Parts: sequence; structure tokens; C-alpha cells
Amino acid sequence: MGSQEVSTVDWQGKHVTVAGLGVSGIPAARALHERGAIVTVVNDGDDERARAQAAELEALGITVRLGDGATLPPSTELVVTAPGWQPDKPLFLAAAEAGVDIWGDVELAWRLRGDNGRKAAPWLAVTGTNGKTTTVRMLASILEAAGLRTAAVGNIGVSLLDAVLGEQEYDVLAVELSSYQLHWAPSLRAHSAAVLNLAPDHLDWHGSMEAYAADKGRVYEGNTVACVYNAADPATEELVREADVEEGCRAIGFTLGTPGPSQLGVVDGILVDRAFVANRQKQAQELAEVSDVNPPAPHNIANALAAAALARAFGVEPAAVRDGLRTFRPDAHRIEHIADIGEVAYVDDSKATNTHATEASLAAYDSIVWIAGGLAKGATFDELVTGAAKRLRGVVLMGADRALIREALTRHAPEVPVVDLDRTDTGAMSEAVEHAARLARPGDTVLLAPACASMDMFTNYNKRGEAFADAVRAHAEKSA
Repeated sequence: MGSQEVSTVDWQGKHVTVAGLGVSGIPAARALHERGAIVTVVNDGDDERARAQAAELEALGITVRLGDGATLPPSTELVVTAPGWQPDKPLFLAAAEAGVDIWGDVELAWRLRGDNGRKAAPWLAVTGTNGKTTTVRMLASILEAAGLRTAAVGNIGVSLLDAVLGEQEYDVLAVELSSYQLHWAPSLRAHSAAVLNLAPDHLDWHGSMEAYAADKGRVYEGNTVACVYNAADPATEELVREADVEEGCRAIGFTLGTPGPSQLGVVDGILVDRAFVANRQKQAQELAEVSDVNPPAPHNIANALAAAALARAFGVEPAAVRDGLRTFRPDAHRIEHIADIGEVAYVDDSKATNTHATEASLAAYDSIVWIAGGLAKGATFDELVTGAAKRLRGVVLMGADRALIREALTRHAPEVPVVDLDRTDTGAMSEAVEHAARLARPGDTVLLAPACASMDMFTNYNKRGEAFADAVRAHAEKSA
């Protein structure tokens, strides 16, 4: 199916099973029911919230089966699944055995775009282990600066179904896609797409690094204009080589160094384009200054280059790239500067929940008191600590798996002082900040970049970041 073609499905009387309530399941069930499908929703959970959601759907005439997400309902002709459900669930195995297709919410949105009679907006898609949300929001900011009607949608929390079926008409969509979503999106064909980076993550879901990378690589399938890859991450370029794209689609690299032809990069503090210019062998187009990127940490500059590449692939002028980057403000808990106290900067990167994200975060500062720890999710920390050792003034550890980081520090940075907080209550953050403040010297950065998930101590990484910010503000009041 070509990028601009719109699929037509006769939904009337079609038996569809929707797997999972929640952010994607409920809109999917409603949309299918409205189109005449006979919808059954199955859900593993049977708690109070699920029962309330089920009651709303049942009032519309949709069948809901709570507490049993394992059995394939009889007569099922299609399964539409929430992205988090693992591929080895009995429901999916039964569907595969019966020859029933399985779509994710992204696949459904792709098939339904244009269903309301309007022209379907092309998609500029972004995936990768880290940086997806920031890049997609940067891209949307650039597209808006170009005067285009757009939205940042997908895994970012805004439903793709709502975007393609809602009343708002768009010129183009900036779409964040997770590996889960791509796994269940066989016919997705983006205008252009980027894979920002690849590092081990969600391997319990995918089964192997190879399977994880293959699902990420699906974002390039059928691209019509540009496949954007990270020149510093050869695995992303390899995914471009393996992709089956439309004739004339180009491979576009981004680099923090001087760009070659068909690349975007950085020269003397300037973001430049040697891809979308008339003579890429001899010409480079200035797009923006590094200081236009907020914050100008190396991995965030890489995000900006990827966003700029996708925007340029869509025909956006250089001035809009600059203006969009200038007006962009990052989400909370992503290398967010909280305060300067006694010439020490306090930075919240609670979103750094794996070693790859934390490596990028640590690389952004010269002298760091590092606050880390939480749930390791099977990660190892030797490589991370080895790379950061020279930057570490001190380390404060907390959380369930802090011993794994402490052992790596003992092996690879034995001279760095370590404070080990033997507690996992939420109040530990205040103590961690106080210890970090004592270790820090003027010019240092106290950096919360946990390299771990938060659920051992906090509801999510947002709550962890808020606890850090509160503790920093309390420390500032004491120091005043």
C-alpha cells in the first residue's frame, strides 16, 4: 500500500475483538462500533476502574469481558490490541492459529485515516530507544513555525485514532511510535521516518535484541521521501539498508560532527543541512545555532537534528527550523534545570530510566554529583560507569537495585565517593539531595539520572522527578 493510499474496510457486521481497555482500547472499540463492527473487548483486569470503563462501553452495545484476556472469542475475524500486550499471549497464539489478523492501535489508525472523507494527512514518524518524545515535540514546533496544521501524536499520549478521526484537519502529523506499536503495524507507510538510536530495552517483550531492532526498523518500510538515521549509531543505518522503501526515498544521516553529503550536522556551533540543498557536495544550509536548542546538551542537539531532517524532508524552510527550535520547551523531568544553589546546578533527568539515556545525560556535564538507582530491569552498569568515571565528583545511590551500580563503581571508579542510602521510601529523595549538596563544589551539577525505573519507590518517573525538585527547593530555603 503506497504512502498516500487510504485503505477501505467494510466494517459492517465484522466481528472484532479489542484486547485491552485504556488509552488505546476504548477509542478503538468506540470507533469500530460506530462503523458497524460487532465489537467484543477482552481485558485481563477486573478492578473498579475497569468495571466503570466496561459499563460505559456496554451502554453503547459493546460486549466487554473482564478478567479474561486469554481466550479468543468465537467468530473473531480481527484482533485489535493495546500496544503493551506481549506477542506470546494465548489470545494472540489462538488468533494466529485461526488465521486471524492482529492489528495494533497504530495500524487501526493508519487504516482509518481519511475515513471521515477528508484528505489523509501524511505522517512523519519517530522511533528509537531514547529521545522520541522530545524529537516529536520539536518536530511539531518546527512544523507549526512553518504555518502547518499539525499535532504531536502516538506514543506521546495523544491518541492517533483521535487525531485521524477527530474534527481537526491536519496538513501533517508528527508521530511518536514505540517498538510495541510498530510490532503490530504491518501496513504503516510514513512519508519520512527516523530511528534515533538503538540500545537494549524491552527485551522481555521482544525476546531478543534482534527482534527489538527489527520492530524499530519497521518504521522505515515504504517511506517515500527520507529515512533518517543516526550516523553515530551504525545499527540505525543498517535498518535503513534493510528497509523496502519507495523508489527515490533517500537515506539522510544526522551527526554531531561536520556533516557529509546527505547529512545534517554541526559546524562551529551552527546546525547545518547538506541533504536538502541544490548541491550537497559543495553547499551547506544554515538552519539554527546550537544555542537555539533548549537545553543544548549533546543528545538534545541530536534530537534537534533528527527533527530538522524530517521537517526538511517535508519541505520546511530553514527559518522555520530555527524558529521552531527557539520556541520549543522540553517536557518536565528531561534534563530540566531546577535551581542554582551556591554555584551548583541541580538538574532533573528522572526520565533517564535506562543506561542509554543516562549515558547521554552524564555526557552533558563536566563535573557531576550523580543521584542514581531504582529498578534495574535486568540492566548492567559497567559500561555506563566506565564512560562517566572522569566526570563524577560523587554518587548518591538509593532504590532497590542500587547495589548493582555500587558494584560497578567499585570496579571502575573506586576513587569516587559513594553515599549508599539503605532506604526505598519516598522520603529518601530529600536525604539524597542533602548528601549530594555536601559532595558538590562550585561549578558542579547535581544530576538526577537514575538509569533505573522508578516503581520501587515512586508511582512513575514524574513523581520521582517532582520529589527531587521539591527536595532541591527545600534545600535552597535552608541555604538562603
